Amino acid sequence: MNRRYFILLVLVALVAGGALLWREAQNGAVPEGFALSNGRIEAERVDVATQFAGRLAEIMVREGDMVEAGQDLARLDSKQLQAQLREAEAGVRAAEQGLAEARAVLAERQSALTFARQELHRAETLGERGYAPGETVDMRRSELASAEAAVASAEAGIATAEARIEAARATVDRLNADLADYSLAAPRAGRVQYVLAKTGEVLPAGAKVVTLLDLTDVSMTVYLPTSAAGRLAYGAEARLIFDAAPQFVVPASVTFVASEAQFTPKYVETAEERENLTFRVKLTIAPEILAVYRNVVKSGVPGVAYVRVDPSADWPAELAVNLPDGG
Repeated sequence: MNRRYFILLVLVALVAGGALLWREAQNGAVPEGFALSNGRIEAERVDVATQFAGRLAEIMVREGDMVEAGQDLARLDSKQLQAQLREAEAGVRAAEQGLAEARAVLAERQSALTFARQELHRAETLGERGYAPGETVDMRRSELASAEAAVASAEAGIATAEARIEAARATVDRLNADLADYSLAAPRAGRVQYVLAKTGEVLPAGAKVVTLLDLTDVSMTVYLPTSAAGRLAYGAEARLIFDAAPQFVVPASVTFVASEAQFTPKYVETAEERENLTFRVKLTIAPEILAVYRNVVKSGVPGVAYVRVDPSADWPAELAVNLPDGG
Protein backbone atom coordinates (compact mmCIF):
# COMPACT_ATOMS: atom_id res chain seq x y z
CA MET A 1 0.00 0.00 0.00
CA ASN A 2 2.84 2.35 0.86
CA ARG A 3 4.35 1.71 -2.54
CA ARG A 4 1.05 2.56 -4.21
CA TYR A 5 0.70 5.78 -2.26
CA PHE A 6 4.23 6.72 -3.14
CA ILE A 7 3.60 6.16 -6.86
CA LEU A 8 0.38 8.17 -6.60
CA LEU A 9 2.17 11.05 -4.89
CA VAL A 10 4.87 11.01 -7.57
CA LEU A 11 2.23 11.15 -10.32
CA VAL A 12 0.44 14.05 -8.63
CA ALA A 13 3.74 15.89 -8.24
CA LEU A 14 4.59 15.30 -11.89
CA VAL A 15 1.20 16.56 -13.04
CA ALA A 16 1.41 19.63 -10.79
CA GLY A 17 4.97 20.30 -11.90
CA GLY A 18 3.98 19.90 -15.54
CA ALA A 19 1.06 22.27 -15.10
CA LEU A 20 3.35 24.78 -13.41
CA LEU A 21 5.90 24.53 -16.18
CA TRP A 22 3.15 24.86 -18.81
CA ARG A 23 1.80 28.00 -17.15
CA GLU A 24 5.26 29.49 -16.92
CA ALA A 25 5.84 28.69 -20.58
CA GLN A 26 2.56 30.31 -21.49
CA ASN A 27 3.33 33.38 -19.43
CA GLY A 28 6.70 33.66 -21.06
CA ALA A 29 5.26 33.02 -24.55
CA VAL A 30 4.02 36.59 -24.95
CA PRO A 31 6.88 38.69 -26.33
CA GLU A 32 7.50 42.19 -25.06
CA GLY A 33 5.30 44.71 -26.87
CA PHE A 34 2.53 42.19 -27.58
CA ALA A 35 -0.72 41.15 -25.92
CA LEU A 36 -2.34 37.73 -25.99
CA SER A 37 -6.03 36.90 -25.85
CA ASN A 38 -8.42 34.24 -27.04
CA GLY A 39 -11.59 34.41 -29.12
CA ARG A 40 -13.58 32.88 -31.91
CA ILE A 41 -13.72 33.62 -35.61
CA GLU A 42 -16.99 35.25 -36.59
CA ALA A 43 -18.25 36.13 -40.06
CA GLU A 44 -20.62 39.02 -40.60
CA ARG A 45 -24.14 37.63 -40.55
CA VAL A 46 -26.76 38.89 -42.99
CA ASP A 47 -30.44 38.06 -42.54
CA VAL A 48 -32.48 38.00 -45.77
CA ALA A 49 -36.10 38.81 -44.92
CA THR A 50 -39.37 39.43 -46.72
CA GLN A 51 -40.46 42.99 -47.41
CA PHE A 52 -44.08 41.93 -47.94
CA ALA A 53 -46.36 39.35 -46.40
CA GLY A 54 -47.11 36.33 -48.57
CA ARG A 55 -46.84 32.62 -49.15
CA LEU A 56 -43.34 31.24 -49.70
CA ALA A 57 -43.48 29.64 -53.14
CA GLU A 58 -39.91 28.39 -53.53
CA ILE A 59 -36.59 28.11 -51.73
CA MET A 60 -33.66 27.84 -54.11
CA VAL A 61 -30.73 27.19 -51.75
CA ARG A 62 -29.73 24.81 -48.99
CA GLU A 63 -27.72 25.34 -45.84
CA GLY A 64 -24.01 25.35 -46.65
CA ASP A 65 -24.43 26.56 -50.25
CA MET A 66 -22.15 29.30 -51.52
CA VAL A 67 -24.07 32.11 -53.22
CA GLU A 68 -23.11 35.18 -55.19
CA ALA A 69 -24.40 38.71 -54.72
CA GLY A 70 -27.75 39.13 -56.46
CA GLN A 71 -28.45 35.41 -56.65
CA ASP A 72 -32.09 34.47 -55.98
CA LEU A 73 -32.50 32.61 -52.69
CA ALA A 74 -36.28 32.30 -52.35
CA ARG A 75 -39.49 33.56 -53.94
CA LEU A 76 -42.92 34.55 -52.65
CA ASP A 77 -46.11 33.68 -54.51
CA SER A 78 -46.78 36.70 -56.74
CA LYS A 79 -49.96 35.71 -58.66
CA GLN A 80 -52.05 38.47 -57.11
CA LEU A 81 -49.36 41.09 -57.66
CA GLN A 82 -48.93 40.03 -61.29
CA ALA A 83 -52.68 40.48 -61.81
CA GLN A 84 -52.42 43.99 -60.36
CA LEU A 85 -49.52 44.67 -62.69
CA ARG A 86 -51.54 43.61 -65.74
CA GLU A 87 -54.35 45.87 -64.60
CA ALA A 88 -51.94 48.78 -64.19
CA GLU A 89 -50.44 48.16 -67.65
CA ALA A 90 -53.96 48.22 -69.09
CA GLY A 91 -54.44 51.54 -67.29
CA VAL A 92 -51.37 52.91 -69.06
CA ARG A 93 -52.76 51.90 -72.43
CA ALA A 94 -56.12 53.47 -71.58
CA ALA A 95 -54.41 56.69 -70.50
CA GLU A 96 -52.39 56.75 -73.73
CA GLN A 97 -55.61 56.31 -75.70
CA GLY A 98 -57.12 59.18 -73.74
CA LEU A 99 -54.17 61.37 -74.72
CA ALA A 100 -54.66 60.52 -78.38
CA GLU A 101 -58.33 61.48 -78.11
CA ALA A 102 -57.43 64.73 -76.33
CA ARG A 103 -55.02 65.62 -79.10
CA ALA A 104 -57.70 64.95 -81.70
CA VAL A 105 -60.10 67.21 -79.81
CA LEU A 106 -57.43 69.92 -79.68
CA ALA A 107 -56.89 69.68 -83.43
CA GLU A 108 -60.64 70.03 -83.98
CA ARG A 109 -60.85 73.03 -81.65
CA GLN A 110 -57.86 74.69 -83.33
CA SER A 111 -59.52 74.23 -86.72
CA ALA A 112 -62.72 75.81 -85.37
CA LEU A 113 -60.65 78.69 -83.97
CA THR A 114 -59.02 79.31 -87.36
CA PHE A 115 -62.45 79.34 -89.00
CA ALA A 116 -63.83 81.72 -86.37
CA ARG A 117 -60.96 84.14 -86.99
CA GLN A 118 -61.58 84.04 -90.72
CA GLU A 119 -65.30 84.66 -90.25
CA LEU A 120 -64.61 87.61 -87.97
CA HIS A 121 -62.19 89.07 -90.51
CA ARG A 122 -64.81 88.77 -93.27
CA ALA A 123 -67.51 90.30 -91.12
CA GLU A 124 -65.29 93.23 -90.13
CA THR A 125 -64.31 93.81 -93.76
CA LEU A 126 -67.94 93.72 -94.91
CA GLY A 127 -68.94 95.93 -92.02
CA GLU A 128 -66.37 98.55 -92.98
CA ARG A 129 -67.86 98.57 -96.51
CA GLY A 130 -71.39 98.73 -95.18
CA TYR A 131 -72.42 95.28 -96.33
CA ALA A 132 -72.71 93.64 -92.89
CA PRO A 133 -74.63 94.90 -89.87
CA GLY A 134 -72.90 95.45 -86.51
CA GLU A 135 -74.81 92.53 -85.01
CA THR A 136 -73.08 90.14 -87.41
CA VAL A 137 -69.65 91.46 -86.43
CA ASP A 138 -70.48 91.11 -82.74
CA MET A 139 -71.71 87.55 -83.28
CA ARG A 140 -68.46 86.62 -85.07
CA ARG A 141 -66.42 88.09 -82.22
CA SER A 142 -68.41 86.02 -79.74
CA GLU A 143 -67.84 82.90 -81.82
CA LEU A 144 -64.10 83.64 -81.86
CA ALA A 145 -64.00 83.98 -78.07
CA SER A 146 -65.85 80.67 -77.70
CA ALA A 147 -63.40 78.97 -80.09
CA GLU A 148 -60.41 80.33 -78.14
CA ALA A 149 -61.92 79.03 -74.88
CA ALA A 150 -62.49 75.64 -76.48
CA VAL A 151 -58.84 75.47 -77.57
CA ALA A 152 -57.69 76.35 -74.05
CA SER A 153 -59.94 73.64 -72.63
CA ALA A 154 -58.58 71.09 -75.13
CA GLU A 155 -55.00 72.01 -74.20
CA ALA A 156 -55.85 71.48 -70.53
CA GLY A 157 -57.33 68.11 -71.48
CA ILE A 158 -54.01 67.10 -73.00
CA ALA A 159 -52.15 68.06 -69.81
CA THR A 160 -54.64 66.00 -67.80
CA ALA A 161 -54.21 63.00 -70.12
CA GLU A 162 -50.43 63.25 -69.86
CA ALA A 163 -50.66 63.35 -66.05
CA ARG A 164 -52.86 60.25 -66.12
CA ILE A 165 -50.26 58.44 -68.21
CA GLU A 166 -47.50 59.45 -65.82
CA ALA A 167 -49.53 58.24 -62.82
CA ALA A 168 -50.37 54.94 -64.55
CA ARG A 169 -46.74 54.35 -65.47
CA ALA A 170 -45.66 55.14 -61.90
CA THR A 171 -48.09 52.47 -60.69
CA VAL A 172 -46.55 49.99 -63.12
CA ASP A 173 -43.05 50.91 -61.93
CA ARG A 174 -44.07 50.48 -58.30
CA LEU A 175 -45.64 47.09 -58.95
CA ASN A 176 -42.59 45.98 -60.91
CA ALA A 177 -40.39 47.04 -57.98
CA ASP A 178 -42.65 45.17 -55.56
CA LEU A 179 -42.58 42.13 -57.85
CA ALA A 180 -38.78 42.21 -57.82
CA ASP A 181 -38.88 42.24 -54.01
CA TYR A 182 -41.00 39.08 -54.08
CA SER A 183 -37.77 37.37 -55.15
CA LEU A 184 -35.36 37.38 -52.21
CA ALA A 185 -31.86 37.93 -53.56
CA ALA A 186 -28.54 37.69 -51.76
CA PRO A 187 -27.39 41.23 -50.88
CA ARG A 188 -23.77 40.01 -50.96
CA ALA A 189 -21.79 36.88 -51.66
CA GLY A 190 -21.44 34.34 -48.88
CA ARG A 191 -22.42 30.98 -47.47
CA VAL A 192 -25.96 30.02 -46.47
CA GLN A 193 -25.86 29.41 -42.73
CA TYR A 194 -29.55 28.80 -42.01
CA VAL A 195 -32.75 28.33 -44.00
CA LEU A 196 -35.42 29.54 -41.59
CA ALA A 197 -38.67 28.94 -43.51
CA LYS A 198 -40.27 26.21 -45.58
CA THR A 199 -42.07 26.25 -48.92
CA GLY A 200 -45.78 26.88 -48.47
CA GLU A 201 -45.50 28.89 -45.25
CA VAL A 202 -47.43 32.15 -45.07
CA LEU A 203 -44.94 34.71 -43.82
CA PRO A 204 -45.49 38.18 -42.40
CA ALA A 205 -43.61 41.20 -43.69
CA GLY A 206 -40.10 41.22 -42.29
CA ALA A 207 -39.92 37.46 -41.72
CA LYS A 208 -36.39 36.05 -41.93
CA VAL A 209 -36.03 33.37 -44.59
CA VAL A 210 -32.28 32.83 -45.05
CA THR A 211 -29.23 33.76 -43.01
CA LEU A 212 -25.95 34.31 -44.88
CA LEU A 213 -22.38 34.53 -43.67
CA ASP A 214 -20.30 37.13 -45.49
CA LEU A 215 -16.96 35.36 -45.80
CA THR A 216 -15.24 38.55 -46.93
CA ASP A 217 -15.99 40.19 -43.56
CA VAL A 218 -14.45 37.88 -40.95
CA SER A 219 -13.04 38.92 -37.60
CA MET A 220 -12.16 37.75 -34.11
CA THR A 221 -13.34 39.65 -31.04
CA VAL A 222 -10.95 39.61 -28.11
CA TYR A 223 -10.80 41.37 -24.75
CA LEU A 224 -7.62 43.12 -23.65
CA PRO A 225 -6.81 44.69 -20.31
CA THR A 226 -6.51 48.43 -19.97
CA SER A 227 -2.70 48.30 -20.00
CA ALA A 228 -2.76 46.76 -23.49
CA ALA A 229 -5.88 48.37 -24.98
CA GLY A 230 -4.71 51.84 -24.00
CA ARG A 231 -1.64 51.44 -26.21
CA LEU A 232 -3.51 50.11 -29.24
CA ALA A 233 -3.89 52.06 -32.45
CA TYR A 234 -6.41 51.43 -35.18
CA GLY A 235 -4.76 49.35 -37.85
CA ALA A 236 -2.36 47.71 -35.39
CA GLU A 237 -1.17 44.30 -36.57
CA ALA A 238 -2.29 41.03 -35.07
CA ARG A 239 -1.67 37.34 -35.67
CA LEU A 240 -4.35 34.68 -35.27
CA ILE A 241 -3.69 31.02 -34.53
CA PHE A 242 -6.66 28.66 -34.64
CA ASP A 243 -7.04 25.59 -32.45
CA ALA A 244 -8.05 23.52 -35.48
CA ALA A 245 -4.89 24.44 -37.42
CA PRO A 246 -2.16 25.62 -35.01
CA GLN A 247 0.53 25.30 -37.69
CA PHE A 248 -0.80 28.36 -39.53
CA VAL A 249 -0.48 32.02 -38.56
CA VAL A 250 -3.09 34.35 -40.07
CA PRO A 251 -2.53 38.13 -40.22
CA ALA A 252 -5.24 40.53 -39.03
CA SER A 253 -5.55 44.15 -37.97
CA VAL A 254 -7.33 46.13 -35.28
CA THR A 255 -10.50 47.67 -36.73
CA PHE A 256 -12.38 48.47 -33.51
CA VAL A 257 -11.56 49.29 -29.89
CA ALA A 258 -14.41 49.85 -27.45
CA SER A 259 -14.60 53.35 -26.03
CA GLU A 260 -15.63 52.08 -22.61
CA ALA A 261 -14.22 49.30 -20.46
CA GLN A 262 -16.32 46.37 -19.29
CA PHE A 263 -16.00 43.33 -17.09
CA THR A 264 -14.31 40.37 -18.71
CA PRO A 265 -16.98 38.12 -20.33
CA LYS A 266 -18.35 35.16 -18.40
CA TYR A 267 -16.59 32.56 -20.53
CA VAL A 268 -13.24 33.52 -18.95
CA GLU A 269 -12.70 30.74 -16.44
CA THR A 270 -11.28 32.32 -13.29
CA ALA A 271 -13.09 34.71 -10.96
CA GLU A 272 -9.86 36.66 -10.55
CA GLU A 273 -9.78 37.52 -14.25
CA ARG A 274 -13.40 38.57 -14.13
CA GLU A 275 -12.52 41.23 -11.63
CA ASN A 276 -10.43 43.03 -14.22
CA LEU A 277 -11.84 45.59 -16.59
CA THR A 278 -11.16 44.94 -20.25
CA PHE A 279 -11.78 46.56 -23.62
CA ARG A 280 -13.43 44.79 -26.51
CA VAL A 281 -11.18 44.73 -29.58
CA LYS A 282 -12.09 43.57 -33.06
CA LEU A 283 -9.40 41.97 -35.22
CA THR A 284 -10.34 41.78 -38.90
CA ILE A 285 -8.77 39.54 -41.53
CA ALA A 286 -8.01 41.31 -44.82
CA PRO A 287 -10.64 40.67 -47.54
CA GLU A 288 -7.97 39.74 -50.10
CA ILE A 289 -6.85 36.85 -47.88
CA LEU A 290 -10.42 35.75 -47.27
CA ALA A 291 -11.12 35.78 -51.02
CA VAL A 292 -8.47 33.07 -51.49
CA TYR A 293 -9.65 30.86 -48.62
CA ARG A 294 -13.36 31.58 -48.86
CA ASN A 295 -14.28 27.92 -49.27
CA VAL A 296 -12.55 26.86 -46.05
CA VAL A 297 -13.44 29.76 -43.74
CA LYS A 298 -15.71 28.61 -40.91
CA SER A 299 -17.42 30.76 -38.32
CA GLY A 300 -17.04 29.85 -34.64
CA VAL A 301 -13.56 28.33 -34.79
CA PRO A 302 -11.70 29.19 -31.52
CA GLY A 303 -8.13 30.36 -31.34
CA VAL A 304 -5.71 32.87 -29.86
CA ALA A 305 -4.67 36.29 -31.02
CA TYR A 306 -1.35 38.06 -30.56
CA VAL A 307 -1.78 41.82 -30.88
CA ARG A 308 1.15 44.19 -31.31
CA VAL A 309 0.63 47.03 -28.85
CA ASP A 310 4.09 48.51 -29.40
CA PRO A 311 4.54 49.52 -33.07
CA SER A 312 8.33 49.30 -32.74
CA ALA A 313 8.25 45.66 -31.58
CA ASP A 314 9.37 43.05 -34.11
CA TRP A 315 7.30 39.95 -34.72
CA PRO A 316 8.99 36.80 -33.42
CA ALA A 317 9.91 34.23 -36.05
CA GLU A 318 7.35 31.75 -34.70
CA LEU A 319 4.59 34.33 -35.34
CA ALA A 320 5.56 35.05 -38.93
CA VAL A 321 2.64 34.86 -41.33
CA ASN A 322 2.12 31.28 -42.48
CA LEU A 323 -0.91 30.59 -44.65
CA PRO A 324 -1.96 27.25 -46.15
CA ASP A 325 -1.40 26.63 -49.86
CA GLY A 326 -4.35 27.38 -52.08
CA GLY A 327 -7.93 27.97 -51.04
